[in-house]
Amino acid sequence: MKFGTVRTDDALGAILAHSLSAGGLRLKKGRVLGAADLDALRAAGVTEVIAAQLEPGDIGEDEAAGRLAGALNADHVRAGAAATGRVNLFAECNGLFLADASRVDRFNRIDPAITLATIADHQQVAAGDMVATVKIIPLAVDGTSLEQASSAIALAGTMSVRPFSSARVGLLATELPSLKTSVMDKTARLLQERLNASDSALVDEIRVPHNPEAVGEAISTLKDASDMIIAFGASAIVDGDDVIPAGIRLAGGVVDHVGMPVDPGNLLVLAHIGDVPVIGAPGCARSPKENGFDWILARLLAGERPGSDEIMALGVGGLLKEIPSRPQPRLASKPTLEEALPLEIVVLAAGQASRMGAPGAEADQAQTPPHKLLAEFDGVPLIRRSCETAIKSKASAVHVVTGFRGADMAEALAGLDLSIIDNPDYGEGMASSLRRGVSAVGQEATGVLVMLADMPAITSQHLDALIDAFRQAGGNVVVRAASGQVRGNPVILPRETFEAITRLEGDVGARQIIASAGLEVIDVDIGDAALVDVDTRQAVLDAGGVLKN
Repeated sequence: MKFGTVRTDDALGAILAHSLSAGGLRLKKGRVLGAADLDALRAAGVTEVIAAQLEPGDIGEDEAAGRLAGALNADHVRAGAAATGRVNLFAECNGLFLADASRVDRFNRIDPAITLATIADHQQVAAGDMVATVKIIPLAVDGTSLEQASSAIALAGTMSVRPFSSARVGLLATELPSLKTSVMDKTARLLQERLNASDSALVDEIRVPHNPEAVGEAISTLKDASDMIIAFGASAIVDGDDVIPAGIRLAGGVVDHVGMPVDPGNLLVLAHIGDVPVIGAPGCARSPKENGFDWILARLLAGERPGSDEIMALGVGGLLKEIPSRPQPRLASKPTLEEALPLEIVVLAAGQASRMGAPGAEADQAQTPPHKLLAEFDGVPLIRRSCETAIKSKASAVHVVTGFRGADMAEALAGLDLSIIDNPDYGEGMASSLRRGVSAVGQEATGVLVMLADMPAITSQHLDALIDAFRQAGGNVVVRAASGQVRGNPVILPRETFEAITRLEGDVGARQIIASAGLEVIDVDIGDAALVDVDTRQAVLDAGGVLKN
């Protein structure tokens, strides 16, 4: 592939490397230039373009990505559609994601132009979660490299999702006067929540005094009707001869391992009695926060039987304590709608504000034109005001996509609790920002509220009204702001639409996805705020803003 500046007269069949605008003409990145395109470029006075010219054996980015998707050999993993040289891979079921790091590394060493990125090995996933992505970096790749990569991704075992099997689980809990009954009840409810992903059930619970003999008798009672036994001690397990492991041995079981290099979760015991695995749970497993117990439970439900070597190899990445961003999806009691249907916000703020125009003739022509998102409302830049509104809502996280004058936007947002996503392709239109924003949404989120940063009348109460409607409807609906019968913004899109968003191109939003998704659409009337944006200088002034450069 030849890449660089090409004379317009010689660019027939070349692939445009960057979107360009000339007069009324707009051509997007990746377009294969035809004769009509070249005539239009000449008419607009464009004499050269930056483009890629394919050589014999080269394969275009989308075709190359599609071929890799077709060659994929991964159990319970499906490929999405190829777009902009990328194919995302998704779990087809609830289970444990497995990746062979050495094979992924070999794939990535074939050609720097062809990449494969996955989530962590042995990560628990739900059906529909993205587990990996294949990306062709340039606009085309060498066919020989593509053949090698296709052969590599076709090897079974490079990655897969191992489905969970449903299990009958028996719960043993020991009692001491210091342990409240309410804590034991909460522990049982939380354990069932952890089992729901595998359609497993807590079939029996036995509570006994905190001594080895009582533990042994309870295990003997539970083992015949259980596929797995989980034992919670009223006091932490601090030794291989403590009450829980001693009781397992009295029942005829074998203690395989005591302790693990995962924190929280150090004080875990793994054992078995016959074919039935037994987990002596650490005290942290009474909490919904992720801990080492979750890792071992997931492996067992996926059919693995980890031994001492596997457990003691979990130290790298095993420090889970005090990570504020770590999701906490499991709940000890019935989850609230907010907990069961988490939702995040993406604020779109990457555009060039082209309708603001250049400074007037009376202004200094060297002066930077004013930007609508830097206009101040009550002394606060509009982009900051919009993001503060999003942060105050019921959403669990806020992301803002910036592009044009990104450094100025970042400065205006300094100190806010949000993530800033840079979109260097902002010139391609809104779709590029929407794709990047949705890709940043956490895997736990059931939907995304897409908010335009240039709508100063939107309040956190408006956003909460949309979010409440989404949650009350069960989370698999589209919710759209409206003013009477006129539809406007913001809009909430459920996770089911995320893959379609990754295929959007050009200066379009989610309207076509809403029309084609076949989902229920709920309109929430929030009044004129749904329609008020500030695309022009006069609109900023009419809305009460003060123009700033």
